[in-house]
Amino acid sequence: MKTPFSVMLCVYAGDDPVWFRAAFDSIWNQTVRPSEIVLTVDGPVPETLAREIRRCEENPACRVVRLEKNVGHGSARAAALARCRFPLVALMDADDLSLPDRFEKQLKAFAYEPELSAVGGQIGEFTRSPGEILGRRLVREDHECILRDMKKRCPMNQVTVMLKKEPVLAAGGYRDWYCNEDYDLWIRMALSGCRFRNLPDTLVLVRTGENMYRRRGGWRYFSSEAALQIALRRNGIIGPVRCLWNLALRFAVQLLMPGKLRGRIFRKFARKAEKHGK
Repeated sequence: MKTPFSVMLCVYAGDDPVWFRAAFDSIWNQTVRPSEIVLTVDGPVPETLAREIRRCEENPACRVVRLEKNVGHGSARAAALARCRFPLVALMDADDLSLPDRFEKQLKAFAYEPELSAVGGQIGEFTRSPGEILGRRLVREDHECILRDMKKRCPMNQVTVMLKKEPVLAAGGYRDWYCNEDYDLWIRMALSGCRFRNLPDTLVLVRTGENMYRRRGGWRYFSSEAALQIALRRNGIIGPVRCLWNLALRFAVQLLMPGKLRGRIFRKFARKAEKHGK
């Protein structure tokens, strides 16, 4: 018997209509289709995007939630999660592509390890064509390794994650945390005793480019990251030396480096992760 699950997908005015439709199709054209797709529209959108949203709404599994104003990723995800009707919920972004067997692999992982609260995987990065993968952001697979990596970076690729709704809500759910709503959530889930797993498989293809690297810099982004490090320290996950090192590294990369150099650093980091594997 098929395990029912939801997919939550948020879209806002800045999303490309063509990319959004491709993302939606990728979560429907799966070896195991979702029981429902909760599509949250984060504030007003242009007509070209609204037209694609209406087309998606014709899918009987799609439920559209329209927010009156743009509230940001964390709050939009919280609104979407609250409306998901099934215990398992897969996450997705409006400009990425889920590979066709993504959900099948994640459901098998939950069946094999029922104690898990979240199952993620690897991502491939591309700019022009999904057939031309430029790099991969690899994350480690084992629960203990994920907890160790949490001390220095976000240990899961959010757009690949399928999670159990109940433990997520018990940990406080999604919060409004600029560009780091996922890292914030993983920290609180870890503190509440949740167990994590990352599959070795690439589950999602992610669009990347200079705009993405520019967003990973500036004072607002650094302030968000710094607040996370302080939260890690306050909760005893990292010590003072690690906290200072993490802050110094982020200050150098996010505030002192120009966007293009930051992009090269991120790409180099991804290649190093791929070389190390587990």
